[in-house]
Amino acid sequence: MTEGTPSPTLTIRAARVVDWEAIAALMSQPGIRSGTLRLPYYTPEKTRKWLEGLSDDSTVIVAERNGRILGMAGLHRGSGRRHHSAGLGISVDDNHRGEGIGKALLTALIDAADNWLGISRIELTVFTDNEAAIALYRKAGFEHEGTHRAYALRNGVLADVLAMARIRG
Repeated sequence: MTEGTPSPTLTIRAARVVDWEAIAALMSQPGIRSGTLRLPYYTPEKTRKWLEGLSDDSTVIVAERNGRILGMAGLHRGSGRRHHSAGLGISVDDNHRGEGIGKALLTALIDAADNWLGISRIELTVFTDNEAAIALYRKAGFEHEGTHRAYALRNGVLADVLAMARIRG
């Protein structure tokens, strides 16, 4: 297997409420928490309630290998005059980065946005020091639209994020 190519046993599928404990464990990993806005000590029960409360305007998928969830990603569609757009989030297991899991999740969500959901703008924020994620997004057609300075508290310091978006055709 070459770097960045998912294992043939990687399955991308819709997240299910029954995945709540595995997703809670994934999202509590230090690397994931550092790269997202997730707070420490987020209870697994809150993850279950979040999954139960997802609307039809959210598409949440997981990457699974040998029965273990190694990544999660979601598109969360805007409403009203922003119905053409969706926010994107991707998280990959701290111990399985560089294996193509993020690319597989991103590819699946872009396909859903373009071919099934009619979403023409996908937008995201990413911490400026997350070079691997920024490179992945650029390869997928995302462009840097700006920098939000002092955007979020991370490890006791206010950190900057890039605003990026991909606009279809």
